[in-house]
Amino acid sequence: MNKLAGVDWSHLVCKSPGFMVHPGMPPGWVVFILLSLFVIIVAAWRNSLLSVQQGPAGRYFAFPAPISKWLTRRVISPWLLVVLRLITASIFLLVIVAGLFGNPIPERNLATELTWTLWWTGLIIAIIFSGSAWCAICPWDAIATWLVRRRLWQRSPETASLNMRVPKILRSVWPALLMFIGLTWLELGFGVTRSPYATAVLALVIVVLTTVSLAMYERKAFCRYFCSVGRTIGFYSELSPVALRPVDSQVCADCKTLECYHGSENIEPCPTHLVMGRITQNTYCTSCGACSQSCPSQNINWQWRHVGSEAIQTARPHWDEGWFILGLVALTSFHGITMLPIWEKWIRHFAEQINDSGQLLWSFSVGMGVILLFPILIFMLLVKINQRLNFRELEFKRLFSSLAIATLPLAFTYHIAHNLTHLFRESRGMLSVFANPLGIGRLPLSSAEMHLRHVQPLIPQNLIYALQAGLIVFGFWLATRILAFRLQGLVERTQRPRFAIQWPILVFITLMSLLNLWLLMQPMMMRMK
Repeated sequence: MNKLAGVDWSHLVCKSPGFMVHPGMPPGWVVFILLSLFVIIVAAWRNSLLSVQQGPAGRYFAFPAPISKWLTRRVISPWLLVVLRLITASIFLLVIVAGLFGNPIPERNLATELTWTLWWTGLIIAIIFSGSAWCAICPWDAIATWLVRRRLWQRSPETASLNMRVPKILRSVWPALLMFIGLTWLELGFGVTRSPYATAVLALVIVVLTTVSLAMYERKAFCRYFCSVGRTIGFYSELSPVALRPVDSQVCADCKTLECYHGSENIEPCPTHLVMGRITQNTYCTSCGACSQSCPSQNINWQWRHVGSEAIQTARPHWDEGWFILGLVALTSFHGITMLPIWEKWIRHFAEQINDSGQLLWSFSVGMGVILLFPILIFMLLVKINQRLNFRELEFKRLFSSLAIATLPLAFTYHIAHNLTHLFRESRGMLSVFANPLGIGRLPLSSAEMHLRHVQPLIPQNLIYALQAGLIVFGFWLATRILAFRLQGLVERTQRPRFAIQWPILVFITLMSLLNLWLLMQPMMMRMK
């Protein structure tokens, strides 16, 4: 039994699941990233980013007419959405059955392998190509809707919902941010990712919360205010090149009936209280297709746009939304920190200082709180410096919210880069898990299997590094681009040079990018035993 200073560490919640680690990014790629970041900073200093005209960045581009008609008739078809929802709900129920009654070995059980290795990473990557489309087929919402509305898709004249208005104190994304922090605490503190049973219980709790919320409040309050996964998708999809938008903005401007908001005889109203003709950001759009199905002019469809154009120009984050974005930045980096072998040593040392024992939840919680708050406090300090130097007449909350969105690409790109290693290394053998989802009769991974996953990922190792390097550089570039355009609207308020009002937040963007790069350079613990 592993003991240190008389304390039993055998049940350490953040204990490494094994001795195998993923190799860190090699020096050659690190040099490439550092040189790229330097070039981008120099470009920002020379104001080349600020000189880009705003007009084209905000435009939407319709798909060619044949594709547009096909999208309207097929992709946004209610029956296709119903079929996809039935599929995702069936897989979700299988995950619960596998977690509750299947093999407790996480690498042999569908619940843990599908949820944490494949779904969570694949979901974030899919945002690039489909925006917030996952929310349209979310199994939590599908099951809750069928239970409460008692219809597969059409508007139900009878419902079990009380249709109460959400209390004003809850009408923000603070509940979703708190839920995200809580889920992270459970995931990393209690080791939910290592337990099929705990994964299934967590999934059941979330679907119960979704159902209770739908039964109590009007429309879909859980999707708009409480769901941390949905809000994460919503914010990330502000960077996506696709979104549901009006084909002709004038048609929406002339509309008096607003079926997209109120719904129609057979189609539900917008679940998150959006009017499509006035939408400026994808944060709360669930891509459910209700607006496109109810619109009498068939004026709503999938549209192309420039990557990040919404975050650059049209998004107007509020105070709570700014905090959620900074929370994403901090939480994604925190996930990387907890995968470092040194993290366990830090927690052990701290637990020894405060006489914490058992599962070390106090030590973990304090460490998590400090790491999450530190970057947010640094950002707030730099915003305050910027305010004192350049924008004394501008309210701090407004400046904070406006500039926080510039950090969104850092969270998005590192989120993907970090999980690529898990996806391409730890998903080897996934087909055998699908063939035997409950893992009946399966034994733990052998040393040979662990070694094979370690040295032979699904794609070449150098390709993984190339993708990670490209993501870090792209995230940094997009963050500086968003920052430049955001500050361009404030230039007239001060006579200071443009770079003078840009450097405080540019410092934060650089520091977080360097932190994420450093995390990718470190050996990362594998989740498997």
